[in-house]
Amino acid sequence: MNAESQKQKIRVVIAKPGLDGHDRGVRVVAQALKDAGMEVIYLGLQQTPEMIVNAAIEEDADVIALSILSGAHMTLFPRVRKLLVDQDVGDILLTGGGIMNEAEMQELAAMGVGRLFGPGTHMDVAIDYIRGEVQKRRAGRDA
Repeated sequence: MNAESQKQKIRVVIAKPGLDGHDRGVRVVAQALKDAGMEVIYLGLQQTPEMIVNAAIEEDADVIALSILSGAHMTLFPRVRKLLVDQDVGDILLTGGGIMNEAEMQELAAMGVGRLFGPGTHMDVAIDYIRGEVQKRRAGRDA
């Protein structure tokens, strides 16, 4: 792979924040993103928001994807988003999935969190969203 194509590869940091210990689904998502040609850095279980944002900055990530099944999404997504803004890397896409209702998803979107995906979402939907959103954000940086 040449330097230009490596530079354009979408880099995704995936993490399981908080005390949630269920990682089968996030491993399937990580593999699907890899199969779609993205570079995936899976941080593993029990990550703090600070650890996740620091890793995304160190890895020059385009995307942070959180998997939250613990019910703590209304705390964890806003905390990660705030840290991104505070670190002046608010253009990193924050997305993810878990068990949450539509009203919560809309509230998180109003805070600057990207599209969120619930159980049963086909991976092509998430992959297409990530590709499109990263393309828009890269174009905005280059303008």
